[in-house]
Amino acid sequence: MEKKQEKETKKEHSKKSNVVWYIEIFIITFILSLIFSYISTNGVSKLSLIPAIFVLVLVIFVGILFDIVGVAVTVANEEEFHAKATKKVKGAKTSIQLIKNAPKVANICADVIGDICGVLSGAISALIAMKITESFGFSFNIQFLLSAVVAALTVGGKAIGKEIANNKTTPIVHVVGSVLSKFQKNK
Repeated sequence: MEKKQEKETKKEHSKKSNVVWYIEIFIITFILSLIFSYISTNGVSKLSLIPAIFVLVLVIFVGILFDIVGVAVTVANEEEFHAKATKKVKGAKTSIQLIKNAPKVANICADVIGDICGVLSGAISALIAMKITESFGFSFNIQFLLSAVVAALTVGGKAIGKEIANNKTTPIVHVVGSVLSKFQKNK
């Protein structure tokens, strides 16, 4: 009887913590999206064409990079990092934390950052299309073409990135763990 109550209590706690996570991720996404959108669209609108294209490529690359991290963390083998942690390899403990929290890490990396980058690249490509149309006096809207190029680069880049993440899981997670461990005390 006690075990049944204990299981129900754990299940209830898990549901509550999931709801808290959903609310937190909603707020984080909303705030980050506001900040990134404001900075990028206001910043890009003041740039000339070439720097604006550079910012667009950078945003696409960041989205792909975070997608790679999200995938790598979900398929990583925790045991490899336990072996590294026993040898006191820097970043191994943080890598274990990432793997143990893989659903949340993947959600933040692939969904939050990746999706925000996708939305930003669309907004930036619209601004670039206006710049191109104004600069070269085109009578047609180049936005359709530019949107297709951005979508193809993003989807193609993420497809390549997923392959890289699956084949190089351990080094990717270890690099991320090592970088993050520098921001943590005693790790």
